[in-house]
This record gives sequence, C-alpha cells and structure tokens, in this order.
Amino acid sequence: MQLSRRLLLNGALATSLAFTGLGRRADAAVRAEPTRDPGYRSEIEGYGPLQPDPKGFIELPAGFSYRLFSTVGETMGDGLLVPGLHDGMSAFPHADPDKVVLVRNHEIKHTVYGIGPLGETYHLLDKVDRSRIYDFDKAGKPLSGGTTTLVYNIKTQQLESHHLSLTGTSTNCAGGSTPWGSWLSCEETTQAAGDGVEKDHGYVFEVPSGHKGLIEPQPIKAMGRFNHEAVAIDPRTGIVYMTEDMSDGAFYRYLPADTRDLHKGGRLQALMIRDVPRAATSNKYSKLWRQGQTFAVRWIDLKDVESPDDSLRTQAYLAGAARFSRGEGIHFGDGELYFACTSGGEKAFGQLMRYIPSPYEGTDRESDAPGQIELFVESSDLSVLDYADNLTVAPWGHLYVCEDRYSDILYNHLRIVTPDGKVTTFARNVEGQHSEWAGVTFSPDGSTLFANIQTNGVTVAITGPWKSFSTQAI
Repeated sequence: MQLSRRLLLNGALATSLAFTGLGRRADAAVRAEPTRDPGYRSEIEGYGPLQPDPKGFIELPAGFSYRLFSTVGETMGDGLLVPGLHDGMSAFPHADPDKVVLVRNHEIKHTVYGIGPLGETYHLLDKVDRSRIYDFDKAGKPLSGGTTTLVYNIKTQQLESHHLSLTGTSTNCAGGSTPWGSWLSCEETTQAAGDGVEKDHGYVFEVPSGHKGLIEPQPIKAMGRFNHEAVAIDPRTGIVYMTEDMSDGAFYRYLPADTRDLHKGGRLQALMIRDVPRAATSNKYSKLWRQGQTFAVRWIDLKDVESPDDSLRTQAYLAGAARFSRGEGIHFGDGELYFACTSGGEKAFGQLMRYIPSPYEGTDRESDAPGQIELFVESSDLSVLDYADNLTVAPWGHLYVCEDRYSDILYNHLRIVTPDGKVTTFARNVEGQHSEWAGVTFSPDGSTLFANIQTNGVTVAITGPWKSFSTQAI
C-alpha cells in the first residue's frame, strides 16, 4: 500500500500516542526528528537513536550489530534449497548450551513458484520422500510452503546447519512454540481441495524442534480450519490461543483433551466480550473502548470446526463472539498473553491486545472470575507504531513487535513496548524492498534476537548491550 505524502505529514505531526498498561498510564511528549520517514519517533530513550548502517540494510542503536544467514536459494545440509518468504519463527534450547534451534515458517502460496526448496524446475524432488509432502497442485507439483529447522551457535554467532522439516503446505505464516519443544506451523489460507490443490488447507501442523529431516505432515484438524495466523500456549494450563488474520476474525482457544498431544482432540471456542455481544473491537466505526480499558469475557463453543465453507468466524460472531481486525502475532508472557491486530484502531494503524486468563480458565468455575481482555495499545500515529504483526515477549518482559506495512515510502521497524506501555524504536529495515519484519524471537538465554526480513528471504541475528535499556524520556 502506498501512502500519500500528505498522510505522512499528518502522521508526523499527529499527537503522540499515549500507551496505557493495565491500571497504569504513561503519557509522554514526543518530538519529531528530521529523518527520511518519521519512524525514529519514540516515547523513551530505550537503547538510543538508530545509527546509519554502512551496508544500507538494518539500522540499530549504537553497540548493537547483526549477522545475516540462511538466505533464500542457499543449499542446505539435506541438499535442498532454503525456501523464500521467511515468516514466523521460534527459538528452542539445544543439548549444547552454546547452540539454539530455530524452526522457521515460509509463507509460500500454492501459486508461487521459483522460491521453493526443490528448485525452479523441481530437479531436487528425488531427494525427498514423496510420502512426506503434504500436498500437490493441480499440475502435480509439490506445494512449497512449510518449515526449515536451523541450528545456530550463539557463542560463535554462526549458522551450523539447516534443513527442510515440513513441506507441501501453503502460506505458512506464523505459529507458536509448545512447552514441550515443538513448533506449531499455521496455514494462513483456506484453499480447498479441487481448487488448484489436492487437499484442504487452513490447518496447524506440529514440527518437533529436535526432528531430523522431514516430518510426516499431520494436520491438527480439531484446532479448526481457518486463516490461522499465530498460536500461544499457556504453560500452566496447556490451553492453546489462536489468532485469525481476517478483517472480521475471531480470537480462538483450544481446550485439548490431552495437553501434551494436541492431535487427540478437544474443544474449539471463540472469545465473546461478556457484556457486549458481537463487539467490534477495532474502534473503526464506533468507539468500543479506550486504551487501558478491560472487559470480562466468556468463551463460546464452536461446531463443525473443519469448516468446509470457511464459516467459523461467522458462526462465532452470530453466537456473540467479538470481531478483531486482522489478528496476527501472539505470545504468552508472565501469566498473560499479548496479540496484535494489524489494522485495528480508529486510524487502522494497529492495536495490541492483552488477555489475562481466569484463575479457573477452561473449567466450570470460569464464570466466577472470568478472563479479562484489555486494549493495551491503539496507535494513533504511524510513526510510533504501524501495522503490528509478529511479536514476542523478551526474557526481561518487553514486547518486541514487528511492523509489516508494505509501502514505497515507509520503512518497517522493530518496536519495543515496555510492560508499563512505553514505546521505543529498536531497529529499522532500510533496504530498498521495504520488506516486513517477521518471526522475532530470542535465544533462551536472552543473548541473541532473531528475526526474518521476509521479502529478502533472510534471517538476522542481533546482539548487543541488552542491559543498557533506559526508560528516560527523550
């Protein structure tokens, strides 16, 4: 989307966004800085101003540095090629404490060719067990969406290995990690069998982080068929929460029958704001709530969860569920989870939600003390936060939020939001393709931040003085 210069100027001069935490408010004056776009704007010092990058790729604060690795088209250890369109990702512990395992999505649709793991002419197909390919297109070509698994040495800051771990799926956008060390890869599509592909899509697939080679692809159908975006699991209860990347999407939870085996079935539900049935949470057309405001919720059981007509969100809404404007990244923090609504807000610049589960979450006593949903952030200034997408909670409690605005004018940033709701800019992609950031995640020891630059098809590792963060106002 190309924004007019007039809109840019209006954004640069807009009143500063005041971020509100639960029961806390942090209003701060923000000054504009003369930059190529208004994206340096911050409410607090954070790690300081971004520094020019001699390579013209990623600008970071002083003291931080980055490395690029596992780029689209490179040959991996299994002889296959790194697929393109890197997206959601998570980091897992390795048996060697100097190493970390990354499982990474590739958001390749069934109609996209030339950037898959088998090469432009599929000349590498004989290197793959066809029974491990989930689906093929109408011409008999394997779909190229899926995941790769990487081993990275955080001591030497070097990639040690990478291989294909899931293939034949479509539009694997984001997902989430499980407490038992696997990655849940989500298909952001509801492509149906017979419509250019052989099987239905719109499912979640589980990829164990320690698996060598390709997994046997088994969709977890009880988790619903819809435009899945991301997943987060409460480690205390095993309950799974999921976002849907649609302008009228629902917010879901899955109550698994077995909290260590999601394939064994469970109940799929949608969130309803208890006192406002069919609530429109975006504030676009009518003002539902203000920053910092919370509502009690209840959860609605859904039927026909494999949804052959992609009607789950409509079923949920008609039963009273709330609508969210493009639910995307989600991550569980300290007893609460955060998720992004990319185009939410009165100005459609994005929202961040916070959900605090009930102490009786998922039980018959839930109504005694229902879960609470809060409008944690609503951006009224695109130079502060614009189109929030993937996000993660750092080991020290800060939210790191990817932006995914595609524009010929604006650059995308990694933003930081503190637990009390203050915001600062951490990184900016200044490479000319204006690609989104995706897949932000930290190594388990907190020393290295990993993220993807999607259009460029590359993963980045960032290190630096993480303890130097300052909440001083600028």
